[in-house]
Amino acid sequence: MHSEIFITKYPLTVLLTLIQVACGQLEDVIIDRYFIPTHCSREVQVGDYVRYQYNGTFKDGRKFDSSLDKDFPFVGQVGVESKVIPGLDKGVQGMCVNERRKITIPPHLAYGVLGAVIPPDATLVFDVLLLDLWNKEDKVQIRILHKQQNCKRTVMPSDFVRYHYNGSLLVGNLFDSSNLRNSTYDTYVGQGSLIKGMDEGLLGMCVGERRSIIIPPFLAYDDKGYGTKVPPYATLIFDVLLVDVFNVKDDVKVEVQKIPQPCRRRTVVGDFIRYHYNGSFQDGTVFDSSYSRNSTYNTFIGMGYVIAGIDKALQGVCVGEWRRVTVPPHLAYGENGSGELIPGSAVLIFDLHIIDFHNPKDQVDIKVIYKPAECNLISAANDLIMYRYNCSLLDGTRLYSSDDYPEPPRVTLGQGKLIAGLDEGLQGMCVLERREITVPPHLAHGTNGASGVPSNAVLLFELELLQLQKGVPEGFLFIWLQDSPEPLFPAMDMNQDQEVPLEEFSAFIKLQVAEGRGRLHPGIDSDVILGDMFKKQDRNADGKITEDELNINVNEDNDVPKHEEL
Repeated sequence: MHSEIFITKYPLTVLLTLIQVACGQLEDVIIDRYFIPTHCSREVQVGDYVRYQYNGTFKDGRKFDSSLDKDFPFVGQVGVESKVIPGLDKGVQGMCVNERRKITIPPHLAYGVLGAVIPPDATLVFDVLLLDLWNKEDKVQIRILHKQQNCKRTVMPSDFVRYHYNGSLLVGNLFDSSNLRNSTYDTYVGQGSLIKGMDEGLLGMCVGERRSIIIPPFLAYDDKGYGTKVPPYATLIFDVLLVDVFNVKDDVKVEVQKIPQPCRRRTVVGDFIRYHYNGSFQDGTVFDSSYSRNSTYNTFIGMGYVIAGIDKALQGVCVGEWRRVTVPPHLAYGENGSGELIPGSAVLIFDLHIIDFHNPKDQVDIKVIYKPAECNLISAANDLIMYRYNCSLLDGTRLYSSDDYPEPPRVTLGQGKLIAGLDEGLQGMCVLERREITVPPHLAHGTNGASGVPSNAVLLFELELLQLQKGVPEGFLFIWLQDSPEPLFPAMDMNQDQEVPLEEFSAFIKLQVAEGRGRLHPGIDSDVILGDMFKKQDRNADGKITEDELNINVNEDNDVPKHEEL
């Protein structure tokens, strides 16, 4: 208010003395509280500071002053060296913010018989709307609206925080909101980036906590205000939701939730790992999940293919282990974030489940579960075997089993019929021996996987060798286990008629096999093998082998007749 309206040039004691002389009885201020807000947490008391709009009129309605015409409300202290007439000072006492009063002030509590700019003995009427109320002794008021039960960390000075807020004046006018921008407010606490009251109000908050922070003007924007929406001398109310908190000194935090026993091996730099994960922010919002894609995340460890925090957290894990990893922004996506999914300066939480890992240098790992006491024969390349198996991933997921088929499989080892790691694991076994073998992906189905087998999967086989037939080298149908008869033809010509038909040839070879001097290719019908061998020796295809036909091929080194398998 202008000084010429509210400040008399005469001392109050002199004015009251003149009034008392003129009148025997004094009228009091008349207050009409024509609008009282539903909620009133505080009333004006002597010594408080107030900010209010007013219209001043005479009793006949003529206006003599208005803060609205000046585009600036009145600001002052109540009852302490007040700058306003006594009646108005008295009339605002007990008011609530947003309350409207019509205050009728008799002359002796206004400008009295002397007047000023106002005529003498004028009764004045003020229509007042209280906008703000505070005291120099006020502190920041904190009202906790919601707090998480499990609060592991609270905001400390020098922390970096991300929060949403609605900022309003005491009268309820919204002056700013991060929610309207759909973007958190990100800043350091206690380093001068915020108004003092907000710096104080954020301390001790937990992620997910909601607070109402009431800040008096001298801890906010004081007499300067802020822009066009926060006037000078404004008490501010911030409804705050803390989304994130971290410190630049934070490291990756790892919580081991479950670890299998025994843990035979832990990851090291250079290993290739497959894992599932859920990625969320500190407020619990999920931003990504490998489960939603039904596919593990596959990567090398310690080679910069993933964010630094995860690269570090994946070292030293076991297959089947569960970990919760908290990654501060400087070890995640930093100030820039990542696309639309991850905002800048976001703390990330990953719940990891380690499916398997291996090293590109890994070989087949063989663990013998059972081995019979007597072991006369062991499996090798070119042997025909029958075996039983169960195949699973390292996390226990069953892939396939020989029990799914009517009979166990038969296969010749070393012929490329099996994945390399399984072929290797089946060699060196005794009949009835049981093994557990671990096959790295580069010796299994590799980066492409197979039907039902994920790419880059380490496979676990449970094996039992059921039958074993020793084999012959690749490309051979028959081999001698002892020295062959010399000369060969007379031994083969069992009836000595100088010719060997198929029946006689077959009888001779079968005799060698029966007496342990020779071996036929296992897994192929013996009659088929013998027929093929006979055709190779019956050069002229007349149905019989002669000595000349048997000796037709000569070894160039020593002129010894060459009989191929024979």
